Parts: sequence; C-alpha cells; structure tokens
Amino acid sequence: MFIRQLNYLVALAQTRHFGRAAELCNVSQPTLSGAVRSIEEEFGLPIVRRGRRFEGFTPEGERVLEWARRVLADCEGLRQEASASRDGLAGSLRIGAIPTALPLVPLLTDACLRQHPGMRHEVYTMSAAQTLKQLLDLDLDVGLSYLDDERLRSFEKVALFREHYVLIVRDDALLAGRTAVTWQEAADLPLCLLTTNMQCRRGIDAAFSRAGVSAQPRVETDSVMALYAHVRCAGLCSIVPHSVLCLAEMRDELRAVPLTPALHREIGLVLLDRQPRSPLLDAAVALFGAVDLQSRVDALLRA
Repeated sequence: MFIRQLNYLVALAQTRHFGRAAELCNVSQPTLSGAVRSIEEEFGLPIVRRGRRFEGFTPEGERVLEWARRVLADCEGLRQEASASRDGLAGSLRIGAIPTALPLVPLLTDACLRQHPGMRHEVYTMSAAQTLKQLLDLDLDVGLSYLDDERLRSFEKVALFREHYVLIVRDDALLAGRTAVTWQEAADLPLCLLTTNMQCRRGIDAAFSRAGVSAQPRVETDSVMALYAHVRCAGLCSIVPHSVLCLAEMRDELRAVPLTPALHREIGLVLLDRQPRSPLLDAAVALFGAVDLQSRVDALLRA
C-alpha cells in the first residue's frame, strides 16, 4: 500500500493536478487525496500546498518526492531482477533524444528488440535541458545527447559517435559546383535553421561567430522534419549533423556538402551516475554501446 501511495505522489508531480493524477493512477480523486494526506500524517510533514487547487509541493514535500522517485525506481529494478531470472528481461526503457539524434534511435533499439523480445521502448524527443531534468527526476532511464555539455559533470556518459556538420540543399545551382562550403559562404545562402534554444543551433551559431559572420535564417524550427520540408519545398538550405542523413528522404532528394572549417561534436548516452542500474538499463547500455554508429553514419555522408 505504501508503494502505491508513493506512485500517487509522483503522478501528482507529473500532472500538477489532483484530478489528472487520479486518472493516471486509475483511482478516484478522493482516494488519491486521502493517500497523500496519510503520507503527511505518517511523516508529520506538510507535503502539498493546497488552495482551491493544487499549488505545488512544500520544501519538505520536494524532499519526500525525491525519495519517492528513488524508492519506486529501485522497486522497478528489483521487479526486473526477479522476472529476468524467471522469464528473461521484460519491461519498458524510457529514452529521451535530442531532435537531431532521433533518427538514429531505431539503430539502437533494434539491437535490444532482437535480443530481448520482452523489452519495450518509450522514445521521447526533447531538448538537452529537458533530458537532464527528466533523468534527475527519474522520469527517463537514458538520454541521447551532446557530451560536451558542461552540465553533464555529475552524469555518466557513454560516447557513441562523432557528428560532422554539413550544408544540405535541393537545388545544386545554389552550390555552383562546389564540393565544400565555408561558413562565410553559408551565411549568405537562404537558410532554414533549428531554433536558438537548441544545442545544435548554438553550436552552429558559434561556428559562424568564429568565422566572423552571423546567419540570418529565413525560417527557424524546432522540428527536423519541418526543416527538411522547407529545404525540399521552399528552396532553402540548411545546416545539420550528417547523422540526420539516415532519413531516406533526405538522402535521396538532397545534396549534402561539408562545411569548412569542420565542426564536430560528440553524441552519446547520458545516464544518472547511480548504482545499481536496473537489469533493463544495464542490458540496453551494453547493446547500444556495441552498435557501430560511427561507421553507419559516415557511410551516409560518403554515399
């Protein structure tokens, strides 16, 4: 019963609403509210700030919530451990990926799906900042993100590949026969770029700055597919990591040329530095790390 009450508390943190939290837990709102009050009574602490609606957690409540997440994560790991020895690995692995790395996720999950039929995956696209927050809140198991982020000092990192940035166009005439483009030349082209809140764009802007220029994109978007659509249909150019070329549509319809000087960034797995890991996460990290992503994405650029 206590584990169930902790689940109610975490659901309330996710939804920020008593009614929606009760729906998520498949119980009535009075049942959920009563469970939260019983935790407050047992610990002798005010956990939730109440008004006419949910107003957030008290400082004491935030600490209880942190422990609740840890307890539930450990219980899930214990459940996986017990079922693995009996039926093989089973359960859901929650993955958060930055938008530019999202096309590569199937290359990773395929390895797990083949070896562990009972393993399921929940894949979410989110910014690097959102990924780190959800890892800390134990709402994600693993992230796929840039490894040069200074916020990763307290996280475990597993390098997977090094991305190279390329200019993509549909109309070859815009390149005038060039097999490489400088950042100064790229700044003069009609560009569609990812939005400035995204780490990928910040790296691109820094490269323009080092070249002594700034880009004024015609269109900005936080969606790789919207970016591709503008290059394909609106006569614009873009700058993307070469790993994005694993989307067959991009590879078949667009031309990609390197930018000089080259811009490289490391991409890899980001995890909480916390032991023991759940059996599911342990198996996934080993299988993800065994996939030769570098060779696969580099072959796309050569093609």
